[in-house]
Amino acid sequence: MEAEDLNFCGTAALITEPQFTQLFRNYLEREEVLDSRFRVQKLPDDAMALPVLGESFQEHHLQHLKESIPPGRICALTWIQNPVPSKSAKVRSPIQKLREELETLVSGCGVAWSKELEKDLPTSWQRHGDLVLLSEDSFRGMLWEGMGQKLWETVADALGAKRLARRGRVQSDAFRSPTVTLLLGEDGWVEQVDNGIRPLNRCCIPRYRFDVTRCMLSPGNITEKLRIASLRCTGEVVVDLYAGIGYFTLPYLVHAGAAFLHACEWNPHAVEALQQNLRLNGVQHRCRIHRGDNRKLELRDVADRVNLGLLPTSEDGWPVACRVLRKDMGGILHIHQNVVSFPGKALQPGQGHQLPASKEQMDKGVLGGKDTVLGAGGRALCPAAQTAWRKWAEAAETQIRKLLEQLNGKPWRTNILHIELVKSYAPHVHHVVLDLDCRPLL
Repeated sequence: MEAEDLNFCGTAALITEPQFTQLFRNYLEREEVLDSRFRVQKLPDDAMALPVLGESFQEHHLQHLKESIPPGRICALTWIQNPVPSKSAKVRSPIQKLREELETLVSGCGVAWSKELEKDLPTSWQRHGDLVLLSEDSFRGMLWEGMGQKLWETVADALGAKRLARRGRVQSDAFRSPTVTLLLGEDGWVEQVDNGIRPLNRCCIPRYRFDVTRCMLSPGNITEKLRIASLRCTGEVVVDLYAGIGYFTLPYLVHAGAAFLHACEWNPHAVEALQQNLRLNGVQHRCRIHRGDNRKLELRDVADRVNLGLLPTSEDGWPVACRVLRKDMGGILHIHQNVVSFPGKALQPGQGHQLPASKEQMDKGVLGGKDTVLGAGGRALCPAAQTAWRKWAEAAETQIRKLLEQLNGKPWRTNILHIELVKSYAPHVHHVVLDLDCRPLL
């Protein structure tokens, strides 16, 4: 019911003196008979009225409260008109508003509201400016399909949006294109302000433009974006092998202070968005876009740092990363991977953990050396996950070292600096990033 409806109906209330208000309130809350739709309010005679649920408040509740205060003090049940609605009653959540407006819409079509319809409502969504992106499992019932544009206008109004789209499964094509249907509006172009990163001044807040029907912006990778933004890359040349719309490219340029960045991307829709985003953030003069398959990249011997942000594995890009690393100084690779680990208690995203330098140290719980790169958090990994991640990291380290030695014809040293947990994709499947230091032996 709306707040004005609540006022019109009135409510049962327990009357007492001000000094007993908190005592009574604690008891009523404990017994779950306090009516949270209304405020506790002061009456003209200075008595206090505590709204109660009339159908739940029983005689024994009243008797207990009378016995808890001195004889002759006020404790009575009455009815009050025009009770003051609580803040929670005044403000409806978006999901409450959506449900109520859809129930009205459905009833106008002569259909009774049901649990099946309730289950078809979205429980979460992504908001991109004036566009709301619904989950793929929402509004799939036959009834919704016949309502047409009126349904989407009602949903958009309830959620405070002007445009509406629904997400589908990511396609298995080479571009991992999203399957997004535009339900309301002319186009899917949106602009996202990166509020996750707090810069020194507002001019440094990255902004992203992209078409939600053609490109993706993964909010689940925010911890890794924050980590990149905190890196010190002053004077460095960075190669981003899977740049997309600039999700990691912009933090390198805007926050980490990279001198120059080579962005590789083969999805033409992502390239279009990336070009706009570089201009939007004023860093286009410090970035060169390489279109097409990065395995055919002609770039060599330029990078101090390489970002390999492709899932489920970036292994096809490892030879490219080794070719673009500086031959004289080497550099750091940030290698993304989905790693399957054994059952155990996993860390939360953003709680990276440095790896022990050896198995013996790992067994003793000793951390890596003083030069270890630290992530956010600091809780220890469970042994099963730690073992799985270490095995993958050591195998990757060995393979990278061999590639570097084959390409350059001389020995190289590789060192695992850090493994960062970004997020979990499924039980025991974790998106992790390996920071691998690669240096030629002089």
